[in-house]
Amino acid sequence: MIKKTALAAVSIAAALSTAAFAQDAAATPAPASDSTVFVFNTLLFLISGMVVMFMAAGFCMLEVGLVRSKNAATICLKNIALYSVAGLMVYLIGYQLIYGVAEGGVIAPLDFLWSADDSDPVGTGYSASSDWYFQMVFVATAASIVSGTLAERIKLFPFLIFVAVLTGVIYPIQAGWVWGGGWLDANFDDFAGSTLVHSTGGWAALAGAIVLGSRTGKYEGGRVHPLPGSSLPLATLGTFILWLGWFGFNGGSQLALGTIEDAASVANIFVNTNMAACGGVVTALILTQVLYKKVDLTIVLNGAIGGLVSITAEPLAPAIWQAVLIGSVGGVIVTLAVPLLDKLKIDDVVGAIPAHLFCGIWGTLIVPLTNKSDGISYLNQLIGVISIGVFVFVISLAVWYALKFTLGVRASADQERIGLDKSELGLEAYPEFSPG
Repeated sequence: MIKKTALAAVSIAAALSTAAFAQDAAATPAPASDSTVFVFNTLLFLISGMVVMFMAAGFCMLEVGLVRSKNAATICLKNIALYSVAGLMVYLIGYQLIYGVAEGGVIAPLDFLWSADDSDPVGTGYSASSDWYFQMVFVATAASIVSGTLAERIKLFPFLIFVAVLTGVIYPIQAGWVWGGGWLDANFDDFAGSTLVHSTGGWAALAGAIVLGSRTGKYEGGRVHPLPGSSLPLATLGTFILWLGWFGFNGGSQLALGTIEDAASVANIFVNTNMAACGGVVTALILTQVLYKKVDLTIVLNGAIGGLVSITAEPLAPAIWQAVLIGSVGGVIVTLAVPLLDKLKIDDVVGAIPAHLFCGIWGTLIVPLTNKSDGISYLNQLIGVISIGVFVFVISLAVWYALKFTLGVRASADQERIGLDKSELGLEAYPEFSPG
């Protein structure tokens, strides 16, 4: 009997010991294999890239909703065309300019026609093609920003020529300064592109708006004359699509999903991205009611985008309340900047300059509030913002003026009056609603 009791006690102790060992093993998981890391990292790039690509539809719907119906089909054409031009230019020279720059350098040697190199999959940790695709959709996003600002009065082919220069040369050079290991890389933090993507698109749009001028009738008699868009439901749908796309934009910029830490970081980025947008919406909603006595849906929609742009420079480090605060300031910026541009007679059809340029600057400058890494300071962030802004704006302005004095960039008064759908495309987006 004593033996049986002793054996039972030993068995129980052994079982408890085994269970404790199993718990310890579960608490300290084995590291993933190289192939597992490669697969999950590649999957993050591909899935995030597809989500970001869907932002092209978001920009298209937002712009279609905010332009008049006589220009809706032209906006659709420009958006699908600019995405395609961006893809070709990133393949031709853009990707090589981003990642071919020497460490600490300014510009990469000109090298044409990218091709995938997966000769060292363990060393890189992801498929070469997945990274190319993820970067390509970022470039297209910057070009989409320009489209909305210049809508309703710019010719199609001069616009697409500018897109080719922007996506093939201007964007890649400044992106290489940071993401390619160039001279700004060590002390400048722009996690997912508040400056590199959004402010870049905003600077290019601002230069174009200055050269192009305002739409006929927008500023006459010392007053601002609203030119309402064709479909606020479509604009709202576009904003929701962009909001969704931002999870791929910011989450994918973690650039890795092969470890527990990376997976947790991606999830935290999702939460901060979402909450910044919420802060931007609610702030714009309240502020427009206070300032204008009525809530302005178009500004509220841009409040969401302003919040998203603001958090893009550093979506991982902030606490949730900090993300809400950063996004809320984006909502304030958008609300105040839209009428400011009208006072300056800068005609931005969709409000892209306040949401992408101004909020991109704000989001980048505030990074040191939450990112305490060595070398990240308000001064270094300011140096990066100014350097990239001057480069993009000056080069864009030169390209716009070159196009103006050669091909011409602006539609004629008659073309603008009847709409670019009829004058440039020979069709209408909504023919059943046309008179006669």
